Order: sequence, then C-alpha cells, then structure tokens
Amino acid sequence: QVQLVESGGGLVQAGGSLRLSCAASGIIRRINSMGWYRQAPGEARELVAHITSGGSTIYADSVKGRFTISRDNAKNTVYLQMNSLKPEDTAVYYCNADIATETYAYGIDHWGKGTLVTVSS
Repeated sequence: QVQLVESGGGLVQAGGSLRLSCAASGIIRRINSMGWYRQAPGEARELVAHITSGGSTIYADSVKGRFTISRDNAKNTVYLQMNSLKPEDTAVYYCNADIATETYAYGIDHWGKGTLVTVSS
C-alpha cells in the first residue's frame, strides 16, 4: 500500500514563506509525475504545480514567480517552496503522485490527506 504524507503547513503572515513536503512510502516501482493541488473553502480543487520525472515543471498562473516545486527522487519526496504568500493562498494543499506499483505497472494516481495553509493579512 502506497501512502503520501504531507507536512509543513501552518499559519503565516502575508509576505511570509512556507515549505511543504510530501513523502511517498510503500512498495514503489517508480514515481512518474508529482504535484501539488489546493482547495480553498467553497472552491474546487485546483492544480498549483506539477513536476515530471525528468524535472519539467508547470505552475498555475496565480503562483508563478512565488512558488517553486522540486523533488528528491532518492527520498521519494516532492517539495513546494512558497514565498510571498498572500491571503488568497489560504487552502488545504494536497500532494498528488502518479506511482507505478506491482499491481499498476504503468502508474496510478495517489493522493495525500492534505495540509492546511493559512495566510493572515
């Protein structure tokens, strides 16, 4: 059973920074893409940032220039460095990873349980 566990959320003032981490554990053959999504109260879940196994990245327009996604393949971990945080960044942040296992040789989506980020004005 593969698990994704996020950490690093919390309360921060506007203009501050946080670093989220997400570690994958279990019987993993390969991790393909990894990413971060967020869901604000009353809103749909949206993509924040995505990184491929080769290191290519994409970002939501709203976070470009402020957030940086990275991954450590040796640790099966993806990070999200969030700088210049704004109140509108307040949301539950979810880790997502496409992971190949013994059962799903090409990969299947996995989700973490989420970590709350609150940005005060």
